[in-house]
Amino acid sequence: MSTVIRKSVAGEEIKLSIHSYEELAALHAIAKILAQPGDLRDQLEQILQEMSFRLGMQRGMISLLDRDKQQAWLDIAHDVNIEGLEVTYKPGEGITGKVAKTGRPMAVANLGQETHFLDRTGARRHLNRSELSFLCVPIMYDGGVVGVLSADKAAKQVENLDNELAILSAVAELMAKAVHIRALEEENKRLRKIVGSSRPPALDIIGHSKPMQEVFGMVAQVADSNTTVLITGETGTGKELIAGAIHKNSPRKEGPLVQVNCAAIPDTLIESELFGHEKGSFTGALSQRRGRFEEANGGTIFLDEVGELSAAAQVKLLRVLQEKRFQPLGSSRVINVNVRIIAATNRNLEQDILAERFRADLFYRLNVFPIYLPPLRERGSDVILLADHFLLKYSREMKKNVKRISTAAIEVFLSHKWPGNVRELENCIERAVLLTKTDVVDCVHLPPSLQLQEKEQDRKDRSKLSSVVEAQERALIIDALTEAGGNQTKAAKILGTTKRIIQYKISKMGLDAKRFRAKNKDSA
Repeated sequence: MSTVIRKSVAGEEIKLSIHSYEELAALHAIAKILAQPGDLRDQLEQILQEMSFRLGMQRGMISLLDRDKQQAWLDIAHDVNIEGLEVTYKPGEGITGKVAKTGRPMAVANLGQETHFLDRTGARRHLNRSELSFLCVPIMYDGGVVGVLSADKAAKQVENLDNELAILSAVAELMAKAVHIRALEEENKRLRKIVGSSRPPALDIIGHSKPMQEVFGMVAQVADSNTTVLITGETGTGKELIAGAIHKNSPRKEGPLVQVNCAAIPDTLIESELFGHEKGSFTGALSQRRGRFEEANGGTIFLDEVGELSAAAQVKLLRVLQEKRFQPLGSSRVINVNVRIIAATNRNLEQDILAERFRADLFYRLNVFPIYLPPLRERGSDVILLADHFLLKYSREMKKNVKRISTAAIEVFLSHKWPGNVRELENCIERAVLLTKTDVVDCVHLPPSLQLQEKEQDRKDRSKLSSVVEAQERALIIDALTEAGGNQTKAAKILGTTKRIIQYKISKMGLDAKRFRAKNKDSA
């Protein structure tokens, strides 16, 4: 059983919970489960089984927190049939709801006397509740509650509720990252069921994060108008998809959508490319050519990387915006066009104005309705949605039966900064699908830069786990030596192990058994 020791530090009494060897063995078994590759749901179910087998905690349950509604919903249970049930707890509702809301553990010594216990699963309907204690702790990750872990225990086996909460909290700490990822996966599954119900079907863009929902709202607002739009954001965020969505949801959708990459056209040809030219207007102009603006008449022109336009091209573009007409290169004729302009850039045009690289008057003409597209690192669980999408896409293209991404790989995806954004993620998945010889994409299939990050993360996780276990083990051995007056044979009996193991541990930890004998004599 756990024990509680009290120590005085700077005049204050501090309570320390020391786990027994049986409890440490349970924590070790749970850590081994989490360290193995496999399905997250299976791993969490195994942990609940270990809690039942090693700790006597029955009817273990894991509830996940819905970040939008802030309500908890039951996801996994042991010894409880929840098939077909949708069990949820509003903030503060019942014990589970209170723990989810406050982030503080709760324990009930006698369930028969607890009026706030809801038993929505009906698992205890035919049991004598007065013989049961109930334990409930928050599962914390990155400073916030991501879920709730709860279990029953026979009241006669509970000597101290604080001790029981301490071991359950230790289990919750070990499983926190797995529960966090499980919550994201389940949230995405539920959101995928309602894809298309909250926005126009033509808006074929993946993303359920709050920043992307704001972008979708702005697209819906501006699509029906002829307003000029400036889309800003880092390289690889999908600015061309937003431009396409605006066009497809506009009255111009039957007209052409002409895309121009301003960065890919040399300065000497940009005017000809945009506005066309007459035969003989410059060396190599062997025939008349229509410009992109003329091709886009009645539709939309998308000027990608508009910040790369030359000074001369900027002047002409400004004139088109102002007058809706232009002259082809080398021609005296004036062409009137009915074109909507959508521009995009990954540059900070306001800084370019200060550096005199971009015209201020053109910027204000383009920046009528700005839309900022967030980088992938700010889009949270959209990373998993996009990864699943690209997995399906390239599995079909390569005619391979790749079904899922391993938990370890998902952890790497969630912690990576993605400087190349969605384009980098897509390339990463394409490579992984090509390399894998099974139906799973794992860390070994990721680019070297991400594999290095995964190894560093593994070292951090192992270091954290080993430091917790070693600290508990050290405290346990010190407590036993103190009680045994430094006698290693007695200390081994107290801990239920052998003298040889205790001697090895004492040597490894650098402890001096003699000082415990001295303490014993002093206290006698």
